[in-house]
Amino acid sequence: MCGGIFCPNMPEFKKLERAYGFDEVALVPGDMTINPDQTDIEFKLRELTFSIPILASAMDSIVDPSFAIEYSKLGGLAVLNLEGIQTRYESPDEILAQIAGAPESETTALLQKIYSAPIKEKLIGERIETIKKAGAICAVSLTPANTKRLSPVAKEAGIDVLVVQSTVTTARHVSKSYKGLILSELCQMISLPVIVGNCCSYSAALELMTTGIDAILVGVGPGAACTTREVIGVGMPQVTATIECAAARETNFKESGKYVSVITDGGIRTGGDLCKAFASGADAVMLGSPLAQAMEAPGKGYHWGMSHPHPALPRGTRVKVGNKAALRQILLGPTSVTDGTQNLVGALRTGMGVCGARTIKEMHNARMVIAPSVKTEGKYFQATQLVP
Repeated sequence: MCGGIFCPNMPEFKKLERAYGFDEVALVPGDMTINPDQTDIEFKLRELTFSIPILASAMDSIVDPSFAIEYSKLGGLAVLNLEGIQTRYESPDEILAQIAGAPESETTALLQKIYSAPIKEKLIGERIETIKKAGAICAVSLTPANTKRLSPVAKEAGIDVLVVQSTVTTARHVSKSYKGLILSELCQMISLPVIVGNCCSYSAALELMTTGIDAILVGVGPGAACTTREVIGVGMPQVTATIECAAARETNFKESGKYVSVITDGGIRTGGDLCKAFASGADAVMLGSPLAQAMEAPGKGYHWGMSHPHPALPRGTRVKVGNKAALRQILLGPTSVTDGTQNLVGALRTGMGVCGARTIKEMHNARMVIAPSVKTEGKYFQATQLVP
């Protein structure tokens, strides 16, 4: 007789794989170093080129038309949520103020009520036109369920990039109630750069890439305002998820000749996380809570998950992040803090320089090691050795 998982005669039922997040790995300096100002961090999406490889997440607490315009001027791409407050309400600022002022115990019920208002196609056109009239590049986000209906409206209004996004997106979807979105048909119909997400595994990413899309979003459950892992137990640590999806990108490129960019989305809070994402294989990253802290962000110091207002199973939380700095300072500095949350572009350039990477593609080859650490009262406990 024996008990539990230690019985030597028991057949194997399931083997667990080890996966890694940003806090569990570290980058190793290269044999050569490069001046940060000589690094090239451009991100290309078809004919579009962005000087900053950082996308602003399609969350109502982060991106409104004015934020999208400012972000584009700085060289990045901000994604506007076409199923959010901006397209449901004529006066979104009043609604945003309600959310910011609500007691914590009432937040979920309030968001469920707010997001139950219908999406107005007229407002979709108005918000996009506001961004385009300012000369900014316009990217918008839709869920798969509404893409077929609303993407033609968005295209007619003048969008430059379409993002199809849900908690988990796959190339195949089984449903009795409706015919799922066919991504290959969408790509042919929309004739614009298409980004799809989110996924976190090699096989799912590879299937998505074969549909003709231009980029994938990588990340299930790592965001500060997301509780998907707590509510339904689903997710993958971001370093491993990015590595797997980057491997799918390389396989797809060898087989088809098309380079589908990998965008790590969620869980990035500091410049160190940012550098590790690129070393894991990302071509760009998407940020949420770090940008919600910008003075220009519409969330008034709060940030909430896109799945928070789900009518039956909310999977998000409202997080108080505060308004800590101007958007330019968060992205480009100069930094006034030492925790790595400002001058993210400077951190990326410096990290690339230390690793000897001139380009993002070379950063993919940076050496990375498993190095879990916990910071406690100014000292690091790394493995079993105390390092001053």
